[in-house]
Amino acid sequence: MSFVFSAWMADRLARTEAALSLWVPEQAPAGLGVSMRYAVLDGGKRLRPLLVWATAEAVCGPLAPERWESEAALRAGCSVELIHAYSLVHDDMPCMDNDVLRRGKPTVHVQFGQAQALLAGDALQALAFELLVPEDRQIPESVQARMCRLLAQSAGHLGMAGGQAIDLASVGRALDESQLREMHRRKTGALLLGSVLMGAACGTPDTRAQEALCTYGQALGLAFQVVDDILDVTADSATLGKTAGKDQAQDKPTYVSLLGLAQARALATQLRSQAMEALIDSQLPDTQALQALACMVVDRTH
Repeated sequence: MSFVFSAWMADRLARTEAALSLWVPEQAPAGLGVSMRYAVLDGGKRLRPLLVWATAEAVCGPLAPERWESEAALRAGCSVELIHAYSLVHDDMPCMDNDVLRRGKPTVHVQFGQAQALLAGDALQALAFELLVPEDRQIPESVQARMCRLLAQSAGHLGMAGGQAIDLASVGRALDESQLREMHRRKTGALLLGSVLMGAACGTPDTRAQEALCTYGQALGLAFQVVDDILDVTADSATLGKTAGKDQAQDKPTYVSLLGLAQARALATQLRSQAMEALIDSQLPDTQALQALACMVVDRTH
């Protein structure tokens, strides 16, 4: 049977959305659940859960719903999406990027106030780890522990939080390409790479496949940020669902400001090629979904 990416993606998105709607509580104290659901539901590309699904299936083969690997992929995808959502809530606040638009609607602190936004982000972060350790123990405890470690490393000082710290410290400074790459490897790339590695943790890939998937995730993570930098200067706010031109207005270093628009586009294409070559090197039997996701990241318009 030929692979149809749109059908594959629609199915995994539907399963992810249903699980997020079920697991992100509405009944939390003092309206906290409402702000949590506002931050997570009804918006977003869900790229990170899709990467978890695609990698898990590349490593494990088709995932029937009754397999524990399927449950592990679902929970891992939702957990990494909750971390992503919490990071956006906090990044949009006045003490960080001070943005008012996200996913085509007012940011959480604009809608609910800064204190509620801070708490919503905190609660989403905690819920992400709770999802990885379900009480029924269908998923082996060793897998649960590995996924918790991967997510923590991706989100913490070694990854996303560390990258955001570098980003805030770099406003108005001229960074060279290696410094910019290191910042984005942490800020954006770490959680995308973590999604790939969490998907791989659903199975037992050999060393060659594991290393190739790591290379794929690193290339894809950087490509995503390069395209983000391009879209910040080429798309409008309505298309992006967030404030366009924000990086230039805040005097932040980007791949466009460093390389120029044409070279930034060429770099994104080069990184996609690196990701595709890594999938070939993995020698995994079916990486079509991972290939399609790499194309989607580089070719996207919002």
